[in-house]
This record gives sequence, C-alpha cells and structure tokens, in this order.
Amino acid sequence: MASLEERVQRLEDESAIKVLKGRYCEYCDNAYDPDGIASLFVEAGIWDGGFMGRFEGRDAIREHFAGTSAVMGFAIHHVTNPIIEVDGDRARGQWYLWQPCSQTRRNGESRGIWLAARYRDRYVRTGDGWRFEAMIIDPKLFAPYEGGWVETPFIAGGPRDDA
Repeated sequence: MASLEERVQRLEDESAIKVLKGRYCEYCDNAYDPDGIASLFVEAGIWDGGFMGRFEGRDAIREHFAGTSAVMGFAIHHVTNPIIEVDGDRARGQWYLWQPCSQTRRNGESRGIWLAARYRDRYVRTGDGWRFEAMIIDPKLFAPYEGGWVETPFIAGGPRDDA
C-alpha cells in the first residue's frame, strides 16, 4: 500500500495534468494560440491529429497552429472522462473530446462542424512542471452541423476541405 505522501503526490500530479489539459483547451479556444500551445509540449513533443496531420517537435507544432485559426475560426473544446495513470515522472492519460467548431473553407464560406475524438496523451514531468510528450487524437467524427453525423460522419478532406 502506498504511503500517504505517495498518494498525495499522485493526486497533485493528476491535478496538475488536468490543469495542463485545460490550458491546452484554453489556448485552442483562444484562436489556437500557437505559442501557448507549443509551450505545453516538451521540445521533441508530438501532436498527432490523425487526418488533421502529425507534427513532431515544438517548432512544428507551433507552425501548424499558427495557421489553424484561419481554417477553424471558432472552437470550444469540451474534454471529459479523464483517466490518468501516473508512474513517477511519467504519466499516460485518455480523455474524450466533444467540440462544436466552425470551418472556414477556401471559398471564404464558414460552416458549423461537430468534432468528437478520443485523446491518448503521454506526459513527462519537467523543470517547468508537467508537459505533453505526445498527444494522439483519434477522431470519431468530423461532421457538418447541418445534417449531423448520421448523414456525414466525416467530411471529405477534413478541416482543410476545399469545398
């Protein structure tokens, strides 16, 4: 059985990881703040959004998010059901994402989108606190608001659709 000190440390670590995830959502919902998002990853961090692209390294993550608000003009990230497993200075987590958002197409028109996904994260404790080592996003749907996910579970081309 873990000591009281070990149990308290695990709870503090889980809480800090929840704040890290919340900060990520906050930066995403603030016009996909590229510097803020990148700051949450270790230097060699990975952001893998499935059909949305894979980016390795803090600079690549920053560059990706620098252009995201032009495509996804509005987003509200709702993350739920965290399962966090801490093992010393490393941890794993999984979350569900439900995200209403808007997509600006290349023709300038905007449309409402529903995005649902599961996050699978790896975290590492650094001198600056917990950071993402990897964020793997498994999209479950990327559907138009009109008609919803029953008619169209995935929009062809994803967020950068030309239509």
